[in-house]
Amino acid sequence: MDKNVDYDKPNNYFMKHIAFIFLLTVLFLISCNNNASKSIITAEMAYEGVSNYCHSAYDWSIAETNSSIMYVEMGEDTDSAYQVVFRSYTGALVNFYVDKKSGNTRIVEYVPTLDVKNEAGTINIFDYLEEGKHTEVVPQDSSEQAPAN
Repeated sequence: MDKNVDYDKPNNYFMKHIAFIFLLTVLFLISCNNNASKSIITAEMAYEGVSNYCHSAYDWSIAETNSSIMYVEMGEDTDSAYQVVFRSYTGALVNFYVDKKSGNTRIVEYVPTLDVKNEAGTINIFDYLEEGKHTEVVPQDSSEQAPAN
């Protein structure tokens, strides 16, 4: 054994490394927790945004006499998206798939009587969370678009 080394006192160099490793571990655990899949968009926000969009894009005058003929309702909820469904007075269903993190919303029209699905475009749900603030729908393929109502 070395006579100049006091083994009862911790080595300052060794303690700095332990403190540094401890700090890195804590920071890593905190960053992992912050990156957990948390939704920016809530189900209520998805519903409100789609409802605002539908009330601006479609004629609701026919629903004044029969409110059950046109409506917006929540559909399935996955890990990454909310589905919100609009039913038109014609029976067509417009499915809105709202990405929980970005707010990007894919619109898919479906006519059950004809069994026809149509990718209708995209919107960002944040544009419709304030009533009266609207943007254009970005069509995915304008040659195949059909009206939803």
